[in-house]
Amino acid sequence: MDELISLEQRMLEPSPALIDDVSRIKGDILLLGVAGKMGPTMAQVARKAVDAAGSGQRIIGVSRFSNQTSRNELENVGVETIAANLLDDRELANLPDAPNVIYLAGHKFGTTGNEAYTWAMNTYLPGRVAERYRNSNIVAFSSGNVLPFMPVTSGGASEDVAPEPLGEYAQSCLGRERVFEYFSEKNDTPMLIYRLNYAVDFRYGVVLEVAKSVLAGRPIDLRTENVNVIWQGDANEIAIRSLLHCESPAKMLNVTGPETLSTRWLARQFGLIFDKEPQFINEPASTALLNNASECHRLFGYPRVTIREIIELTARWLLDGGELLDKPTHFQERAGKF
Repeated sequence: MDELISLEQRMLEPSPALIDDVSRIKGDILLLGVAGKMGPTMAQVARKAVDAAGSGQRIIGVSRFSNQTSRNELENVGVETIAANLLDDRELANLPDAPNVIYLAGHKFGTTGNEAYTWAMNTYLPGRVAERYRNSNIVAFSSGNVLPFMPVTSGGASEDVAPEPLGEYAQSCLGRERVFEYFSEKNDTPMLIYRLNYAVDFRYGVVLEVAKSVLAGRPIDLRTENVNVIWQGDANEIAIRSLLHCESPAKMLNVTGPETLSTRWLARQFGLIFDKEPQFINEPASTALLNNASECHRLFGYPRVTIREIIELTARWLLDGGELLDKPTHFQERAGKF
């Protein structure tokens, strides 16, 4: 287990590019919705980058913090934490001012049957946050789900492709984008809309889900055979560095890895590692939710962690009994019901 902890800590070390960019970010960084899948490690790497740069910013994480352990872990590495319900106008108003805001709050799984809350979190709350932090740079997380299914030979949807959200979750995400866009223009607030299409880590994500299926001998549904992924550590660094690229009107940015991956190919790579023959069901469709992130790669370079490394790290974590998050991506979903 000590080796697993050491492996995780190495993956949290900031890159020289992040340290350099953090030194040029003026003022404190506030992460709203910090206790989700990406927030804790993003806050930690931001803190490490600030310390390495000697730039002195405060890193502040805001969440309800229903899990006290997560809050303690952040505070132990120097991240300041505030427990707040962002949907409560008084609590939102009482948050500290910050020149830089990363908006991570949102709701996805459990949307079906809880649509009103999903729209409140994903569409109403962004307007309240945009007004509260009208004088800040805002990086607002969105989703590749707002874009249409693309032919698997297309290279993915660029930022110029018109959204076609399928289902209420994706529709509410487009609502989030439009509300942020509105307030960016209304208040001249520099923003970047961060369209992420699938972050992966040891504990969760498309790659882990494929690996678990191969190891357990469960068949893999090939209806959505093609996906984009990016290592969570790379996605975290891009989010922080994006604070230097906020614009008004808001800039759209697709964030993912450079490959159009085949889940069949992923399964076969894990099959070689686990010495198991992958099982498959259903025929692949000719389309998938695929993003073209070439603008992201132009700004920030290619991700540091390659897909081969992701496969090896995921297999090692899984075989060694590392902690897993019970947060499936539902990447096979083709009807927009989450």
